[in-house]
Amino acid sequence: MATVKAINHIQDNIDIVLTCPFTSELSVAQSLAHDGICLTITEINGSDYTVTAMRETILRTNLGTWEPGTLVNIERSMPANGRFDGHIVQGHVDTTAECIGLEDANGSYIYTFRYPFDAEMVKHGYFCADKGSVTVNGVSLTVCNPTQDTFQVNIIPFTFENTNFQSIRPGTIVNIEFDILGKLVARMQQLG
Repeated sequence: MATVKAINHIQDNIDIVLTCPFTSELSVAQSLAHDGICLTITEINGSDYTVTAMRETILRTNLGTWEPGTLVNIERSMPANGRFDGHIVQGHVDTTAECIGLEDANGSYIYTFRYPFDAEMVKHGYFCADKGSVTVNGVSLTVCNPTQDTFQVNIIPFTFENTNFQSIRPGTIVNIEFDILGKLVARMQQLG
């Protein structure tokens, strides 16, 4: 995880200064996912680095809730020669969702999220399928018990301890990236 140190508003953009355990391994112009949001590193200063978010990103994500001290899940891009592990996460947030339930599952946790339902967007693949993939704040997860506008995910202790799921409670707004395969199939059906 990275910790937000400062947020600076520059016209419609936001520069976010963060620190993480591996800042020394980062480089300017590198993409890094922050709570699932693909952001470009624009500056490195000691143990701090800066990324910039534009208006479109701010409107589609939970960036507006970040403040100094916020813990953010971070993930580096996969190298082209890297081993593929998990589902394809692009860092292109589709919408936000609200946590509406948190249940202790005797050692693990079950989270329930609600996202805005839009029938037109469903035609474009913006939905959850049972046992399909979804990304919540950049964490690749398996969908359970989806409805028209809700889904659940099961969080094991390792994921809870090493991500910002430990701070997600009912009312928390998170970033959602729907499965790219669902979006591609929906688009192929549209094109015939």
